Amino acid sequence: MPTKRFGARYGRRPKKKFAQIETEQRAKHKCPYCNKDAVKRIAAGIWQCRKCDVKFAGKAYSP
Repeated sequence: MPTKRFGARYGRRPKKKFAQIETEQRAKHKCPYCNKDAVKRIAAGIWQCRKCDVKFAGKAYSP
């Protein structure tokens, strides 16, 4: 669980929501150009494919 670093702070619901968002953003995503599971998040809303090296804009936590 990625929220263990928060310990007993912040409550259960915010940590659960944070865990969902973080696992979604760190998951492998499919490139819309080459259809390879190689897209990585560069910054909020900026994504880059590691295979075809194209950068594109998307949502903040998922392309």
